Amino acid sequence: MQRPWPGLIGAVAVLLMACGAARAQYQGGGADWDTTAREFRNGGTGGLPSVPRNGSVEELSRILSASQLSPANRSFYLSLRAFVFSRMGREADSQKDVAEMVRINPQGWPVMMWLTMPALAGGGDRGAALRSLAYGLERKPNDPWLLIAQGQVQMQIADFTDALATLDRAVAAAASPAERRPAHYFRGHANLALGNYAQAIRDFDAAIEGQTVLRGRLVGLLWRYAAQVRARQDARAALIRDVGTENLAEWPGPIVRFLIGRLPAGELEVAAESDDEAKRSNGKCLAAYFIGMDAARRGDRQRAREQFQLAQARCPTVSEVNWAASNELKRL
Repeated sequence: MQRPWPGLIGAVAVLLMACGAARAQYQGGGADWDTTAREFRNGGTGGLPSVPRNGSVEELSRILSASQLSPANRSFYLSLRAFVFSRMGREADSQKDVAEMVRINPQGWPVMMWLTMPALAGGGDRGAALRSLAYGLERKPNDPWLLIAQGQVQMQIADFTDALATLDRAVAAAASPAERRPAHYFRGHANLALGNYAQAIRDFDAAIEGQTVLRGRLVGLLWRYAAQVRARQDARAALIRDVGTENLAEWPGPIVRFLIGRLPAGELEVAAESDDEAKRSNGKCLAAYFIGMDAARRGDRQRAREQFQLAQARCPTVSEVNWAASNELKRL
């Protein structure tokens, strides 16, 4: 019998917690998702299905044998099995599962691979995730969702140069706001990592373009702040201008309040541990990073180093906050 893969459960648990701050940015607060993306967020499937207790091919095959699975749920489990097959070296079987995803969920399968593969890669086998995504790109070359996922995995292994090239393709291929926003958002992170601060600022601005609800803009504004700090621009003034008199009580609003001088660091740390949304999205991770960026803006290298190290420890490797903290430590 095929041995279980314990890392599957932990990796997908990260996915089910929202795959880091990025997805929250264009999911939350009125972001203009298309119908395909909304299906997996809160549509008729009730969100992503449960993760099997056993990561084996046998368990996944047993689940897939159920006739009542919706196309979205079936494509979820097929994506897991495609990854496990690739991890086992059974590439032909992995390709068959990707082909089956295409057949049963012709509109939504690239979004599903975007939702699953970067999180599965975080379990430790980025090669299997990249191979699975490559099989998807063979079926649908230049699909923006698949390219975004590929870029995310490349950034997990600190391959920011290749990630930037991949995400350039994703931006070029994106045909709707729902595709353009995450493509620009993750390209912004590749540019930030490579020190292309002006380009990163433009990407984060593009990621929130057209967003009319504050919650849908806040994460993009926060990352633009980070890029502006490194570009030696007046990041605080730009943030004050763009949030105006908005109510910043809802997470991650307290981070913004801290950065513009309206909340002490200690109170931000309390909010990161007590706010319900912060607890769901690992707010302590994001808070530590931006406390570090505030210290970097003020020239307090020791405080910045401490907070970036804390962010590294708190943030999973699938998270763009982890990558950014690691790069900031190299700059100090």
